[in-house]
Amino acid sequence: MKVLFASGNGYIPEFTGGVQSNTHNLVGQLNRHGHQASVLASLFGDGMFGLKARAKMKLLRQPAVIDNFPGYPVVRAWFPWEAARFAVEKTRPNVAVVQCHKSVLLGKALHAEGVPLVVYLHNVEFHELAGDPRELHSALFIANSEFTARTYKAKFDIDSIVLPPTINQAVYCTPTTGEFVTMINPYEEKGFDLAVKIAAACPEIPFLFVESWKLDEDHRARVDKAIAPLPNVRLENRTNDMKTVYGRTKILLAPSKWEEAWGRVASEAHCSGIPVVGSRRGGLPEAIGPGGVVLDYDAPLADWVAAVRRLWNDREEYDRLSAEAHAFSRRPELDPERQFATFFSLLDRAAGQRVRRVA
Repeated sequence: MKVLFASGNGYIPEFTGGVQSNTHNLVGQLNRHGHQASVLASLFGDGMFGLKARAKMKLLRQPAVIDNFPGYPVVRAWFPWEAARFAVEKTRPNVAVVQCHKSVLLGKALHAEGVPLVVYLHNVEFHELAGDPRELHSALFIANSEFTARTYKAKFDIDSIVLPPTINQAVYCTPTTGEFVTMINPYEEKGFDLAVKIAAACPEIPFLFVESWKLDEDHRARVDKAIAPLPNVRLENRTNDMKTVYGRTKILLAPSKWEEAWGRVASEAHCSGIPVVGSRRGGLPEAIGPGGVVLDYDAPLADWVAAVRRLWNDREEYDRLSAEAHAFSRRPELDPERQFATFFSLLDRAAGQRVRRVA
């Protein structure tokens, strides 16, 4: 089977995040099972990689460019929905998996090329869809959590198969020195402001903040200014090897302010038996489960501080939750082969549907 993953957002190496990591894992699984997978994504055009892609597009006078940077074909365009025909002609997909930014625009463009659709719902930011998903007739839907599935059912009366993000244990499982309370992705919506307050209230505990979404200069300056008075806090640049982060982490702090559809970092940390202190927002409690402590985002600061300090100082409680976290990471719902079987069965169902190409 030939599968095209399509998104209106950027892709590796120009942009990395939970959706990109999940897509990369699924592409790898498809390829290992003898199928062919490719990606259609937005071109940002930044840095040396972006400059080369822009030059290639201009030289060839094409609506998109193709590279194999991640080890498989990636079609990149300023506006991916406008390059749908180009991508279909180059990759000849039996089915497309449309996800996140501009999903409805992309879905319509791919439907017009006669490509059946699976829509993978990764968040509940409806404005990012650029349309009503009910307009994607005959599409099958996947949701990354029960929370996401319930939300789309309530809003659009869409039924979804729940399939949590694929977590490759080998990529994240590592012994840890337990040096830090770690917060990944220091953005306000991820709870950065609250994390700073918690760190300020725990001067005896070292905190590590790690970039995930790229911080522009202004944003980094704001982060640096917020943590400058706190000698127990350090900020590190993003990395492609998360073992170097989890290998120093004792507690993962995830005080998210927005409605997380899942909470991938919690599942990644659990692989190494790292418990999570996180907020009761969206699908994040599903991801944390028994492997940590869940509090209301608006709970008193003292409650957040007490939860962190207890795990940091109480060895018996820490060992209990660490064991729970590790066991939770190995539950059947996160078994990669079981997930892949569910995922591929949906691809197979969708690919069996005939979609008329629009002239």
